[in-house]
Amino acid sequence: AHGNLPAATPDIWRRLYDVNVIAPFVLVTAAEQLLRDSKGCVVNVSSLAGVKPTGSSIPYAASKAALNHTTRLLAKALGPDVRVNAVAPGLVATPWTEDWEDLHQLVSAMAPLRRVATPDDVAEAVLGLVRAAYVTGEVLVLDGGLGLLP
Repeated sequence: AHGNLPAATPDIWRRLYDVNVIAPFVLVTAAEQLLRDSKGCVVNVSSLAGVKPTGSSIPYAASKAALNHTTRLLAKALGPDVRVNAVAPGLVATPWTEDWEDLHQLVSAMAPLRRVATPDDVAEAVLGLVRAAYVTGEVLVLDGGLGLLP
């Protein structure tokens, strides 16, 4: 929890940064020439927690914010050959979140679209960014309209 600062150990910070920031960077670096040759694109999977002060933990949210900035920096470094974007979903109905019933109900009640995201919603957003030939350096928030609320 955000209020439990001692639980956010340096090992947790390192593990989350390794997975959420360093691994995507290493993958893009390894594939750079193939991406350039094919005029390919990258769509990173971020989180609403990287855009708003929310999420499961401070290290998780900070790692996703770092991924968002890395996305923008890679878009600048790899353009015009390679487009780099990210999707940033809020709550998604998955086996990982199935026990979070209170949060599912809260999001469904508050979000203008009156439901949480599904994996298909995330996949459609990724596909949309893959198809959007004139979009790079963007982080597409998938929050059902929660960002519209005051």
